[in-house]
Amino acid sequence: IPIYTFPKKIESTKGPIHAADQTGKHTTPARSLDPPSSTTRTMRIIGGIAAGKILQVPKGLGVRPTPDLVKQAIFNSLGPRIQEARVLDLFSGSGALGLESLSRGASQVLSVEKSSKHARWIKGNISKCGMPTHRHRMKTQDVFTLIPQLITLGERFDLIMADPPFGDKNRSQRSTSLSQKLLDLENMPSLLKPDGMFLLGHAKRDELSLTPWWVCRKTMKHGDSIFEFLTPAVAWQPTGDLAISAPSSEHSEL
Repeated sequence: IPIYTFPKKIESTKGPIHAADQTGKHTTPARSLDPPSSTTRTMRIIGGIAAGKILQVPKGLGVRPTPDLVKQAIFNSLGPRIQEARVLDLFSGSGALGLESLSRGASQVLSVEKSSKHARWIKGNISKCGMPTHRHRMKTQDVFTLIPQLITLGERFDLIMADPPFGDKNRSQRSTSLSQKLLDLENMPSLLKPDGMFLLGHAKRDELSLTPWWVCRKTMKHGDSIFEFLTPAVAWQPTGDLAISAPSSEHSEL
């Protein structure tokens, strides 16, 4: 499994993350002239039609926006795959990944966020950026409740992105984090189109167990953040409902 380490500064990222994955040029977003509010935190759109737009997320809502550097590396690696893609953004939080996908040409983004406050800010930021609202859907619902509903409806996506709240350190036991619970959903690969990909974020201290229905194609690291690029195991056939599976003997040492 190839492992990539993020550069220390966005400005120093002058080459591709991986030659085979990089197809476009780096974008230098314009600076916003509006000072951030003392009651909000800011993030920005890195590339695409809304590049340089400054978005605000209210403080105190437990949101951990995906860092700009991490977003840049992820989308540089995805290259043209994001264009016209149907994207499922789980644990949307600030909406950083979903909004970046829209800006870069995704045909549709479904954001799933349990908090109604977060959901309102995501929809407000989409409008503020001037991105087409008809390409975005918002589900204010628990992720693990919605996933089986989407499968029943026959929904299929080109990309699934999830950067859940970080789990605890688990060196001596199997992870119980939200990221691990997503990996444990045996039928989740059926939400992807045949050439689809699942991008899963987790903390470095949270060692995940790779379940038999996923294959890890790439690992990206930055500080305490890790992103796994996963595709379904072709030979794997789901055997049951979306219950949490038994622990796997195969582990991904991250």
